[in-house]
Amino acid sequence: MPRILVADPLAEDGLERLRRAGEVTVVSKLQEAELIERIPDFDALVVRSETRVTEPILAAGRRLRVVGRAGVGVDNIDVQAATRKGILVVYAPRGNIVAAAEHTIALLFAVARWVSQADASVKRGEWTKSKFLGTEIRGKTLGVIGLGNVGSEVAKRAHGLEMEVVAYDPVVSVERAELFNVELVALNDLLERADFVTVHVPLVDANRNLIGAPELALMKATARLINTSSGGVVDEDALYEALRAGRIAGAASDVFVSEPAGANRLFTLTNFVATPHIAASTAEAQVSVAFDVAEEVAAVLAGDLPRYAVNAPALPPEELAYLRPFADLTERLATLNTQLFGGRVSAIELDFEGELAEHDVNLLVAAAVKGVLQPFTEDRINQVNARLIASSRGVRLIERRSPAHGSYASLITLRIDGHEIAGTVLMGEPRAVRIDSFRVDLVPEGRFLVSRHEDRPGVVGRFGTILGEHDVNIASMQVGRDGPRGNAMMILAVDDSVGADVLARLREVDGMSDLRYVELRGGSDS
Repeated sequence: MPRILVADPLAEDGLERLRRAGEVTVVSKLQEAELIERIPDFDALVVRSETRVTEPILAAGRRLRVVGRAGVGVDNIDVQAATRKGILVVYAPRGNIVAAAEHTIALLFAVARWVSQADASVKRGEWTKSKFLGTEIRGKTLGVIGLGNVGSEVAKRAHGLEMEVVAYDPVVSVERAELFNVELVALNDLLERADFVTVHVPLVDANRNLIGAPELALMKATARLINTSSGGVVDEDALYEALRAGRIAGAASDVFVSEPAGANRLFTLTNFVATPHIAASTAEAQVSVAFDVAEEVAAVLAGDLPRYAVNAPALPPEELAYLRPFADLTERLATLNTQLFGGRVSAIELDFEGELAEHDVNLLVAAAVKGVLQPFTEDRINQVNARLIASSRGVRLIERRSPAHGSYASLITLRIDGHEIAGTVLMGEPRAVRIDSFRVDLVPEGRFLVSRHEDRPGVVGRFGTILGEHDVNIASMQVGRDGPRGNAMMILAVDDSVGADVLARLREVDGMSDLRYVELRGGSDS
C-alpha cells in the first residue's frame, strides 16, 4: 500500500480521501532536516503553504512519486527539481473559486457603499451620513476582465444582482461567453462602458500593469475598480493618482505588488478599500482544496493522470532533448500570433511536417495552448492539462502530420482564425520563417515593430526618423512584399521599449495599414 506523508494541517475530508488511497501519516512543523530524514519511506507528500519542499527533500525522497499542494500557488515547492526527479507536482486550482468570486462581490458592495469607511467612522464616534453617499448596483454595467474560473462565477452572481455584464477575454469563444449571458467586447470598450470593473487574470508578463494610466483614463469618473486576481496587474502608482485626482470614483483590492503591503500610499485614500489577500480564505474553500488535492494525489498513486499537474510526466531524456527546442518554438509562435493578430480564438491548428511528425507532439500542442491562453487563465498550462483547458474555453485543437514538403527537415505551422505563422529549429535556435504570405527569417525573441503598409517610397525612412527622434535603436530590419508597389510587411527589431506616444506617431505615417508592437521572451516550461 502506498505511504502518504501529510506535512501541514489538512481538512478531515482531504485526509479521509487520502486514507482510501494509502497509509497516511500526519506530522506538522517539521524542519527541513527532519523532513529529509522522514521522506525516504513515502510515496507521496502533501503540504499547504507552511512547508517548503526543497531540492534536498525531493532528492531524499527515493520512493516519492507525487507532491500535492492544497491550494493554488506552488511557490513553496521546487518544481524544477521535482521535474528532474520525475516527481509530479499537483495542486487544487478550483477549490477556492467560489470563495474568490464571493469576495469580489463583497468588495464590489464595499466600494459602492463605502462600508469599511463608514464602519471606521462610526467606531470613532462620528455620525456623518452625508460623507458616505453610495451608488446602487442594480442596473449598472459590470466589466469583467478575464472570463476564466473566477471571472465567470462573478458574472453569474452579477446577473443575480440585475447588472449588465460585459467581458474582455480574447481566448474565450463567443459560444462559451453566451453560456454566462455575457457580451464579449474589446478592453477599451469595456473600460469606457463599465460602471464597475473587476480584474481576473493571472500575473504574467503580458498582464503586468494591464490596467495602467491610459486604461484608467478611459473609465468613467463615477466608475469603481476591483482587483482580487494578482498584485501587479493594476499599476498601483497610476491607480493612486487616478483616485487622488478623482478621475475614477473608487477602487478595492485584495492583492498588492508587495505583500504584506506595509505602508502602501493607497491606504491613505478615503476612496480605496483594502483586504489582506483573503479572497480564498473561507472554511469551505479550505475543505475543498484539501479534498481536491487528495483526489489528485490518489490519481497519481493509482497510475492515472491527474487533472491539475504543474509539471508534465517525464519523457525519455533523448526524446525530451529533441522536442524541447520545438516546444519553445511553438510557444513563441503562438505568443507572436496572439500579439500580432489578437482577435477571437475559436481554434488552434497545428501542422507538423517532416521528422517532427514522427514524434509524440503532445508537448508541442501544450506549448501552443500555453502561448495563446496563459495570459487569460488562472490555471497553469502544461502537457497534462492543456487539452482540457482548451476544451473548457471552447477552443478546438486541430493537428495534422505530413512528410516534409520544402527545404526544412521539420516545420511547424500554427494557424489561428485565418492567420498563420510557420517556424523551424535551425542549429538549435528557434526561427519563424513565414508570417501569413510573407517569408521572414526571425528569431522570435526580443522587441519588434511589425507593420503592414503600402510598398512605396518614404515609409521606411519615415519610420527610422521617428524612432531616432525618440532614441529607439533599430537592431535589424526585414521587409517583404507581395509585389512592386503592392502590400508590404516590415519587421524592425529594436533594442528599446516603444511607448504609446511613439506608436501613435508611427501609425500616422502615410500608407500605414497596421502596426503592432511585440515583446517576446525566450524559454518554455511546458
